[in-house]
Amino acid sequence: MRIGFISTYPPIECGIATYSKFLTDALRDLRQDVYVVSHFGGSGPQVFPVFDYEDNDLAEKAFSTMMRFSPDLVHIQHEFGLFGKHYGLQVVPLITLFKMNRVPVVTTLHTVYYEMKEEQNIVLSNILHNSSAVIVHEGYQKDYLLKNFPATNPDLIHVIEHGAREVAPVPNAKARIGLPTDKKVVLMIGYFRPSKNFELIVDLFPEIVKRVPDAILVLAGKVRGYEYRDYRTMLFKKIENSPVKDRIFVIRGQLEQEVFDTILSAADVVVLPYKINSQSGILAHSLAFGKPLVVSNSGSMQHIMKRAECGLVSNSEKDYIQNITTILNDESLARKFSGNALKYVREVISWKKVAERHLKIYQDLSKDPLLEERTIWIE
Repeated sequence: MRIGFISTYPPIECGIATYSKFLTDALRDLRQDVYVVSHFGGSGPQVFPVFDYEDNDLAEKAFSTMMRFSPDLVHIQHEFGLFGKHYGLQVVPLITLFKMNRVPVVTTLHTVYYEMKEEQNIVLSNILHNSSAVIVHEGYQKDYLLKNFPATNPDLIHVIEHGAREVAPVPNAKARIGLPTDKKVVLMIGYFRPSKNFELIVDLFPEIVKRVPDAILVLAGKVRGYEYRDYRTMLFKKIENSPVKDRIFVIRGQLEQEVFDTILSAADVVVLPYKINSQSGILAHSLAFGKPLVVSNSGSMQHIMKRAECGLVSNSEKDYIQNITTILNDESLARKFSGNALKYVREVISWKKVAERHLKIYQDLSKDPLLEERTIWIE
């Protein structure tokens, strides 16, 4: 089957770019022919960068390029910032062009919160109306869409969790990145932005050190361009003014995959104190390395903790202090959470299993009822 992806793509630094890379690789491992039409900056085998984020003719550029490859279907990776001005409105004519040419469109909605802006809902309504299938990562996201767009057929929307790699941890990771090897690492990693709420753990860390004297806090990340530089400055001032600043390390720069993996491998617990999220690539990467987690109760976090049993959910500052302390001091519990995380990846969300679920949707959309019983798919 020839599958066309329209998405941001590495080496562009973006969670959806990374997601698309892992998913397309897994589909190719299943012997599918995948072409990617991407934003400028994407590169790789059968990757064609032809449009930019703010192009007024983004939809036409992406459509006309993709149609040259005669795809059996097209899969769009959607986030509001990826498809132009006005909350990414260009995605609407893009899907419509494929629909007019009888090409099935699968759209993955990477951003669906419990509450959305009216402008975002207008875009979502059009996506639901014109897509052949829609994928979300969490059940609550499907519930939101069905509640707010009641004319939608429930069978249109499929829930497929964010995938995770099956990967071995990097040996001697703490030493490789220059961290003390005899300390317990509390890690927060990702872009520095207000929604990540990293400053909360910086503020709470003196109390954590009282309870776990050999703990250190590591923040790894960067800002993207000029985005949220004021937040980064505020965060760094908090670190500098902390009474335990000698126990706080900041890793900055380009976190390429190998470096990113080494940093995650060095963690004893990963903390995700996010104020809001719809799904988290960082969480999926943490599961891949079997890292115990302490998370907020926002978005998908609490649901994944319940399913995977790999960490603790925090509802208050007191909870964060207690949960981080508990995992660092209870080696048996930490090992249990780690084992559960690896089992969950292996049995539920490995990229192979995620790709197989996608392929089932693709094949169902490509069936011809007249020949269904006698169709042989060539891999």
